[in-house]
Formats: sequence, C-alpha cells, structure tokens
Amino acid sequence: MSPTKTAPPQASKRLFPTKNDLPGQARTQVAEVLNQRLADCLDLQSQCKQAHWNVKGPSFIALHKLFDEINEDVEDYVDLLAERVVQVGGVAEGTIRMAARRSSLEDYPADIATGHEHVDALSNALAAFGKLARADIEKMDELGDAASADILTEIARGTDKWLWFVEAHEQVDEVTR
Repeated sequence: MSPTKTAPPQASKRLFPTKNDLPGQARTQVAEVLNQRLADCLDLQSQCKQAHWNVKGPSFIALHKLFDEINEDVEDYVDLLAERVVQVGGVAEGTIRMAARRSSLEDYPADIATGHEHVDALSNALAAFGKLARADIEKMDELGDAASADILTEIARGTDKWLWFVEAHEQVDEVTR
C-alpha cells in the first residue's frame, strides 16, 4: 500500500522575536525573498554536483575540479542566505523537498555527459541565479535592509566570477571549432 501524498506545506510566515530594528513587515518580506533565493541556491548547488559527478571527455579533470570549486562557494552562499533569514527572525526553508518545490531555476538535464554540454547547462544555471540575486539587491534596498543587499551583492559578484570561469571553457570551444 502506498502512502497518501499530502499537499506541500506553505512557506513559513512566522517571525521569531528579535531586537533587529527592521520593521516586522520588512522582515517578513526579507525572509520570503531570501528563502526563494535559498531554494534556488540549493538547486544550483545540486546542479554543480550533478555536473561534477557526470562530466566526461578530454576536459574531464579540469571541469571536474572547477565544478567542485563552484559548489564549495555556492555552499557558502547557501549558509549566508539561510543564516540571514534566521537573523531577521524568519525560518530558513532549506530541505531538499522545500528547495525542489520553490526553485525557479530550470531543471538540470539528466542525459548529458560531455564537457561542452555541462558547461552550457551550468553556465545557464549560474546566469539565471546571478540575475535573480541582482534583482533582489534592489528589493532589499527598497525594504531598507542594507545587510541583506550586501549579502546578495557578494553572492552576485561570486556567481558572476564563476560564470566567467565556466563560460571561458565554452568560448575556447567556440574559437577552436
């Protein structure tokens, strides 16, 4: 007998008491936006590992190492986002199921293997995540949360750096074709 599936739980709107001076309404919105980026970031992290584990071909070792280095930084971004949610009194929603339900990134292709295919897929994910992080910097500014804007700026800057590193592999491929 299979277990009955229930509807996925709604995002937590609960705020814990804090002496953080951001108004409660702003803290609620900050927590919601950062939980959305947390879901995307967890998805991005899993996509980095998917590429790391499955890349094949002549560039294997370079890409295998690169994808793992990206994953390490993305793991730090996950912590920054989750901890900031909690700092403003929110609940960090960081399980795999929560992230899968909320992520706005495209699914990572399961049937790819070559370095070129993984470079293309991971560069798409990095570009999409960076764009979302940059858009949220403005939201944090509107909410008066300079600290969260700063965190998102750091994440966007790091994501852009990794996008550059990954795209450099693709650009070389284009030059040599």
